[in-house]
Amino acid sequence: MRNLENRGARLRLVASAALLCCAATGALASSHREAPFITTMPKVDGADFYMFRSYEPGRDNFVTLIANYLPLQDPYGGPNYFSMDADALYEIHVDNTGDGKEDLSFQFRFKNTLNDVALNVGGKQVAIPLIQAGGVAAGDSTKLNLTETYTVNVVRGDRRSGTRASVSNTNGGTTFVKPVDFIGQKTFASADAYNAYAAQYVHTVNIPGCSTPGRMFVGQRKDPFVVALGRTFDLINLNPLGGSNVNRDDLAEKNVTALEIEVPLSCLTSGDDVIGGWTTASVRQGRLIVPNPGSGNANAQKAGGAWTQVSRLGMPLVNEVVIGVKDKDKFNNSKPVDDGQFIDYVTNPTLPALIEILFPTAKAPTNFPRQDLVNTFLTGLKGVNQPKNVVASEMLRLNTAIPVTAKGSQKNLGVLAGDNAGFPNGRRPGDDVVDSALRVVMGVLCTLNNRDVFGCVPVDAPAGSAALTDGASVDDSFFDNAFPYLKAPIPGSPI
Repeated sequence: MRNLENRGARLRLVASAALLCCAATGALASSHREAPFITTMPKVDGADFYMFRSYEPGRDNFVTLIANYLPLQDPYGGPNYFSMDADALYEIHVDNTGDGKEDLSFQFRFKNTLNDVALNVGGKQVAIPLIQAGGVAAGDSTKLNLTETYTVNVVRGDRRSGTRASVSNTNGGTTFVKPVDFIGQKTFASADAYNAYAAQYVHTVNIPGCSTPGRMFVGQRKDPFVVALGRTFDLINLNPLGGSNVNRDDLAEKNVTALEIEVPLSCLTSGDDVIGGWTTASVRQGRLIVPNPGSGNANAQKAGGAWTQVSRLGMPLVNEVVIGVKDKDKFNNSKPVDDGQFIDYVTNPTLPALIEILFPTAKAPTNFPRQDLVNTFLTGLKGVNQPKNVVASEMLRLNTAIPVTAKGSQKNLGVLAGDNAGFPNGRRPGDDVVDSALRVVMGVLCTLNNRDVFGCVPVDAPAGSAALTDGASVDDSFFDNAFPYLKAPIPGSPI
């Protein structure tokens, strides 16, 4: 399907197109290594963000927020595996007034404690080289050589100067244990044994300002994102007009670390049913490598100075295929309220034109400025998830008044398929945002023939009705029907 005429003259253009288009189908929903700087700091690389009314039976008055970090984890990645950055600040933000600013933030901080397990070897106590010294099971973590804990603060108002209070467990404690990664089925005996072990760390929590307790879990999960990644990077070596489930999911054997919190719906809204959400990670301005950090010191660096945001993720697609390469790090450093500086990338996007270069039958939309994309990414869709007093800014938006769709009845194309409880009205794990986003950028909203709302009609988007796909499908059957929803991680050793 590629137009290869005049190949020599267009080689650089096609290569550039491939670079961005690979992200179009390979990272629409996820932020795996999407900007130059973040590739150097994988522990603070936000991978995916989800926000949806809980569809676990009896929990529909709660909203689940999931921020995945540290992507592309190989399950066998020992001996250190995948602890979080103890010198970083991980945050989930909620805007409940539509002004593009956080009104509520959940701040996660981590701590790694080396237990310094040693063995008697020839009469000397010698530290072991592993993070476990034997089998681990539910109720027995005595063989772990490294304990990872975390705290969570709720900040109301500005994330740095607002009112701060600690999330606590039912006993009043404010320190929570993160389960160790699924090292393998000898350390944990079986997948069921790991599930039982990790389930201990699903905490019922008291959230400051909320009269009803919520739930929280932080730990390794199977990467929930599904995509034909290898084919995509090979000059989009797939058929975007072909079958929706014909290609291999290249993340099927990868894990991520999930930060999950389930919050009473009434604690998130403030005079408007629509809320916006996004996740960020920040590090201190200065980091100093510590030479010879000393015995028992789990950190070989010192950090200081003000917090500096290095990762940001709300709506899928944006930094991957909307923002130009030169501004990707700038976007990761920015706040939604300042997104006017990136408006040209939304109103005059390069991605559809690049798709047309590689697939000439997929004609790019011609309605400029692209009001349909402004609605999708910057304001929410009128009548679906647009706040009453919206300020254009990029974030995931959820109308909490729209009823839950039960597992088994969810449609993986969400709003495009008539299931308004799904993407882009928030995002559930089973929403196929790759296919949805491909269709949106190529003008599917123009087919609704509403120029007043979307600024376009069918003639403006010749490919708007095309069933574009990356060929790797996902739906709600891939996930559990209860918090924390995401499946247990792939074990480092399968037997």
